[in-house]
Amino acid sequence: MSRLKEKYVSEIAPAMRETFGYKSVMQIPRVEKIVLNMGVGEVKDNPKALENAMRDMAIVSGQRPVETIASKSVAAFKLREGMKIGCKVTLRGEKMYDFLDKLISVSLPRVRDFRGVNGNSFDGHGNYAMGIKEQLIFPEIDYDKVDKIRGMDIIIVTTANTDEEAKELLTLMGMPFRK
Repeated sequence: MSRLKEKYVSEIAPAMRETFGYKSVMQIPRVEKIVLNMGVGEVKDNPKALENAMRDMAIVSGQRPVETIASKSVAAFKLREGMKIGCKVTLRGEKMYDFLDKLISVSLPRVRDFRGVNGNSFDGHGNYAMGIKEQLIFPEIDYDKVDKIRGMDIIIVTTANTDEEAKELLTLMGMPFRK
């Protein structure tokens, strides 16, 4: 069992139950999945860019990414329906907890001038989304093998009903929210 999951079972769940007064253990919010998404806009000019982005995402997540495809054409972006435009990974279970632990304790502190993540990025249903400007904050990425610096979106999906519950859950897990 990962360190973060052990912490959830022993400390976080009892604290959440006490704070919000849940009657059943099943009411206590938990992290359901983490979705990593990387849009690769230059894929129409450089077909190799998607392969490199997928390689980087596989290294970061420990799981093989899936190509994302444009659902409709957008003339302003020179985009055709069916074109490959990025990649994504959905993490669940042990890999999800390992990734979240690595994100909170190793990767986010490596961001230059880091003062915490935005506490207002909840969607109203208890899910948290954040963007990262460069994939180099992950220690597994070899700087010399990176062809281009790309950002990615990280969406943390929880079973919480409100943003307040989700924020408390992520705070107890160690997410460094801006004061």
